[in-house]
Amino acid sequence: MHAASQSKLSISTIQLIRKAVLLAVVIGGIFLLLFADSSWPDGHFPHETIELVGFFLIAFCILGRTWCSLYIGGFKNKNLIDLGPYSVTRNPLYVFSVMGAAGVGAQLGSIVIALLAGAVVWAVFYILIFSEEAHLRNQFGKEYLSYVARVPRFWPRFAAWRDADTLIVRPGIVRATFFDACVFLLSIPIAEWFDYLHDTGILPTLFQLP
Repeated sequence: MHAASQSKLSISTIQLIRKAVLLAVVIGGIFLLLFADSSWPDGHFPHETIELVGFFLIAFCILGRTWCSLYIGGFKNKNLIDLGPYSVTRNPLYVFSVMGAAGVGAQLGSIVIALLAGAVVWAVFYILIFSEEAHLRNQFGKEYLSYVARVPRFWPRFAAWRDADTLIVRPGIVRATFFDACVFLLSIPIAEWFDYLHDTGILPTLFQLP
């Protein structure tokens, strides 16, 4: 897609920033793993329940992002995608990514860290999205403005659901999206390992969060 004159960031730049944000969240999560621990001890009901909820959020993220890739079909930024998950929210990939980030934070057994991880990713995506929307307005004009009028930016409006009779599926894109999203699963064994290090005193716990 050609960059819009009124947009400050190109699509490729936005994609790089998006990846950098996710990397920064991972690094920040590792920092918390080194020095923070849950207020609820590992193995107790609240701690394990938060981890389990986080696992389901990660699984939902992986499946959701893969589902979106079925509709993108390699045509994102070339055609206006407004069917399937894109008919209820304009940014389903971001919505599922926020869920995944919260699920990663929940692997520490802390509600606060889970909400913080999700909120940070949402906030950065929210800022980036204005540049993306400028590109889409420039590319699709009135068609995009009509889309904006009926479909919310983030929070899904399920009553607006529209589906396609047939889909052009690009298996390579679907596989790549699935395996990229599976990176979120790495937080589970990493969090368990750090829980062990904190419980045995190998790593100091500088602060605890509920």
